[in-house]
Amino acid sequence: MPIRENPYGAFKYRVKLGDDTDEGFAAGFSEVSGIGNEIKYSEYRNGNDAENHVHKIANVNSTDDVTLKRGVIGDLRLFQWLDATRDGDFDPRTVVIVLMDERNADACQWTLHNAQPKKWVGPTLSGKGGGEVAMEELHLVAESIDFRNN
Repeated sequence: MPIRENPYGAFKYRVKLGDDTDEGFAAGFSEVSGIGNEIKYSEYRNGNDAENHVHKIANVNSTDDVTLKRGVIGDLRLFQWLDATRDGDFDPRTVVIVLMDERNADACQWTLHNAQPKKWVGPTLSGKGGGEVAMEELHLVAESIDFRNN
């Protein structure tokens, strides 16, 4: 795929949580945040180095936690995944986040490997009324992340 002159919009995407079984499902989210990876570095200097500075040596890397937000729709599968995990049911999944172009064609894809639920946050409720939507969040941890253009 050629590199575009204009960047993609951030408002057309889909999220797939797992495989094609009933436990793995596609879900509509209003926001996805925290996609990232960080490489840790160690500092090292030989005692006989000619210059008085340290060398930066890459070592381990870590994938940032990803947060998925959506309106509460009565679908219990996100909470059930968290509930099963805290009950000891180890169920890591491959989570795929696909950014789409203006024609709804897949443009870019981020794949979270061995993702697991870390935290679920329910809605903030208020009796004062207004146009707010009841939102829920699912925070995921993952062992690694891949990025590719389609």
